[in-house]
Amino acid sequence: MKKRFVLAVMFLPALLAGLTACAKEEYADRLSEVRSDIFYAETEQFTVTLFCTAREYPYADDGIACPVSKVAEISVVPVAPPDGTVEVYVVAEGGEWGGEASYRSVYGDYRYSQGVDVFPAGSVTLRVVYGDRVQELAATSVRNEHTLSPEAALNIAAASEAQALARMKRDGVLCAEFRVRLLRRDKNYYYVGMIDGKTTISLLLDADTGEVLARRESPL
Repeated sequence: MKKRFVLAVMFLPALLAGLTACAKEEYADRLSEVRSDIFYAETEQFTVTLFCTAREYPYADDGIACPVSKVAEISVVPVAPPDGTVEVYVVAEGGEWGGEASYRSVYGDYRYSQGVDVFPAGSVTLRVVYGDRVQELAATSVRNEHTLSPEAALNIAAASEAQALARMKRDGVLCAEFRVRLLRRDKNYYYVGMIDGKTTISLLLDADTGEVLARRESPL
């Protein structure tokens, strides 16, 4: 009996190593950016979009996923230039937060961002100060009952890029970070980026079905 016990102990490390090698890769642990939701509303004067993003800091294309923090980013796109400044506020039960948005000439919008503890769900009330006008409106999520979670989209993308991810391994360890962003155009899409510090693989997925619609691989 004692001999059998000793043999079992001797073989235990090899058994555990084998089980670990067969375990499913936890890609979600390597996420350095996740845009999980988008809230949208429009008026005759502007459109306003709130992006829910968790992002690493420092933000770098180095293949290493650092701890992420939640940031709410609000974009106001004017139909015509406002007479004055643009301010945006999120109105919630615990109070409101927000401030003056900065104009970005490259994108033609006014942008405001703030760190948050939790993201809204379903819909969110926004107050927009647009020049001399103040409007309060409900922005609704673009997600629907068919929209995949960011983690599900990442797993689908990783399965389609199994060979590429194998090349990103060093001594059997995956050395890469992932970015997943929900996008809204005519419908919902996901951008999935895979970065190992040398190369970026970019995929565009249908956010409802997970179908890979486009792929690009480029050096950093």
